[in-house]
Amino acid sequence: MNELVTGDAVVLGLQPARLPSRTLAIVIDLAVVLTAFMLLSIGLAVAAVSLDEAAGAAIAVATFLLVLVGGPIAVETLTHGRSLGKLACGLRVVRDDGGPIRFRHALVRGAMGVVEILGTFGVVACVSSLVSARGRRLGDVFAGTLVVRERLPAGRASAVPPPPPWLVGRFAQLDLSAVPDELWLAVRQYLTRMHQLDGAVGWSIAERLSADLVACTGTPAPQGVPAAAYLAAVVNERQTRDVRRVTASAGHGAPMYRSVDVRALEGRRPEAPRTEAQSPPPNPFGPVGTPSTPAGPPRPSEPTAPADPDGTAAAPSRPGGPKGFAPPA
Repeated sequence: MNELVTGDAVVLGLQPARLPSRTLAIVIDLAVVLTAFMLLSIGLAVAAVSLDEAAGAAIAVATFLLVLVGGPIAVETLTHGRSLGKLACGLRVVRDDGGPIRFRHALVRGAMGVVEILGTFGVVACVSSLVSARGRRLGDVFAGTLVVRERLPAGRASAVPPPPPWLVGRFAQLDLSAVPDELWLAVRQYLTRMHQLDGAVGWSIAERLSADLVACTGTPAPQGVPAAAYLAAVVNERQTRDVRRVTASAGHGAPMYRSVDVRALEGRRPEAPRTEAQSPPPNPFGPVGTPSTPAGPPRPSEPTAPADPDGTAAAPSRPGGPKGFAPPA
């Protein structure tokens, strides 16, 4: 694997694409472009059937330049180096320093592609790619670009070193919405490879990256904090926010299950007192009397009223008789 090294001695984790994957990507792109060219040519031929031969030839040349040359240039410019074939093969066109390409890079690549791919049926492109150590064709050499692989094994990714403990959570209020992805990528690559750099070179790169980060956030870096520690703390803050965002999005379905449980529990709560009133639990200390016959030791039997001197028996005493509380009539 040939890694890219910038002028500041920063090692970029980009793997150049080789000839087989690039050939497959070009074949897919050519199939799409030629199909579009044929369909457009047939439509223009039917529409321009009443024109003379010179007009027909001019339309054919314009269609060729528009579809076979302008189409790939426009696609690579708008997608930053990802055509349909490269997207299918996991490839991408980047600059020599690892940044995204612009219109001038795509224009040089497209103009050279007409000569080395369409003009020679890909022979020149294959030979130059085999000779180059990074698999570059002539269009890449003149444009200052490189085709790299985007899909790499996950085990090769390096972890960003954690910030000092006294900086964790210090940038919780920092606005990171204006920081572009290219700057995040550069900061991450520096942090994962800063121990491989020379001390002076690594310090200058950290200062420059921290200045770019401060310009994007609009908040100056704390005084006395090293640039590398500041970058690590800000990257850690962004990772923390990403984890919280993913956790919050993954927990959207949790309240539905909690609400079902709460409603079920709330539905059972009113029934609990009625169940206990209707069927009281057994008393471990013995049976309990009913309200009409309160529990307690048995009362002695009521004595029989003495006979009246006249020979008539007195009325038997009732509960709540004259000696007790008599309920109102």
